Amino acid sequence: MKHIPNIKYTIRHDLCTGCGICEGACPSQAITTIVHKGNFRPIIDDNLCKNDKGCHRCYDSCPGIGIELRKIARENFTDSNIKSDKFVGLYLKCFTGYSNEHEIRYHSASGGMVSQFLIWLLEHDKIDGAVVTAFDKEAPLMVRSYIATTREEILAGKSSKYAPVTLNHTIQDIKNAKGSRYVIVGLPCHIQGFCKYEKMDKKFRDKITGYFAIFCSSGRNFYLTEHVFNTRKINPSKLTYFAYRDNGCLGNLVAKGDGIEYEERFQSYYQPLRSFFVPHRCIMCIDHYGELADISFGDIHIDPYISDTIGINSLIVRNSKFLNWLYEAKADNTIRLDEIPIEVLNKGQVMAPIKKYRNSAFIRFYKIIGIKTPVYDYLPIGGNKFKQFISFLHTNIQQIIGNNKPLWFLIKVFKGKAADK
Repeated sequence: MKHIPNIKYTIRHDLCTGCGICEGACPSQAITTIVHKGNFRPIIDDNLCKNDKGCHRCYDSCPGIGIELRKIARENFTDSNIKSDKFVGLYLKCFTGYSNEHEIRYHSASGGMVSQFLIWLLEHDKIDGAVVTAFDKEAPLMVRSYIATTREEILAGKSSKYAPVTLNHTIQDIKNAKGSRYVIVGLPCHIQGFCKYEKMDKKFRDKITGYFAIFCSSGRNFYLTEHVFNTRKINPSKLTYFAYRDNGCLGNLVAKGDGIEYEERFQSYYQPLRSFFVPHRCIMCIDHYGELADISFGDIHIDPYISDTIGINSLIVRNSKFLNWLYEAKADNTIRLDEIPIEVLNKGQVMAPIKKYRNSAFIRFYKIIGIKTPVYDYLPIGGNKFKQFISFLHTNIQQIIGNNKPLWFLIKVFKGKAADK
């Protein structure tokens, strides 16, 4: 009988995404998610683990080790008019849109479509709740995920979180909840993990109405925020409000508190630091758009949309049920919704081809030197191999610097003064 490892394999080979799904998947409650070196990581109580008795649910649900993206997408999205794109995957339609409530639109990362649509779904009795993520008031700069069942709870989770997000309690929370129609909002890796777990747990699967994914160029560890605060002399213990993206389209970093009133354009602080605080596993991810989600939401970095100052989203719909609900929400004048060609959406997301081609090349480079990588059911080929190899070296050096605080002074060498502005 073939031995199948537990989640220790993922940790040992630095393939963990920090999603936390293994904790919820474990039937013996042997896994706990903690913060370790700036990331969420699972630890296993070997006295409780039943892997030697044939369990390995944690391993089977792990998105870090890879996933059959195309196979599962074909199983999940079966509308007769479904289309396919090399970057987006399967899809029905693509749109731009935004909330018609100014406050939601202005104070969300883009156009507030996720929050506004979830509110509409709740208020029109389409769902019983949605898993969203907000900052934890009891642990500054940490995040917590929960089932939102009211407008206020949904809005508490608005905007982007450029920090690790773990959904370690989601499986049990949904299984214990009274309702039977829940939406989970997460990153592509979260959605992948839940799709894998569904195959093992009918009770959980029957309570999921759909998945909403947020476009993801890559994750960030907690060191990103620590570095930003250090260089800007912001004391996190004195904060009363913090947001990575607030106040308009793309948004600003906003920090308020005792003697603190700080605001800076999102792209000014974020762009120069993108590679230093990216987890190792993220540079091997080929799923930018969240290809297994019923709807995926993100920005749109292309004219004329990039000139918008309030907020605008792009979104990809793969499920006809949610497509019809979007049209209903539009008819109610709750949201603005305009169809766009797939080519326009892809032009507005420069990271989509980078994740497909460059990250696939990274996987091949790691394999050559004997480092474990995730396994997908396809691995795209494209781009300039020499440039990809230079990027591979550059990215790995930056990750070494970002993961070792004594080396942070080198960030200026790589990124110049822009890294601290």
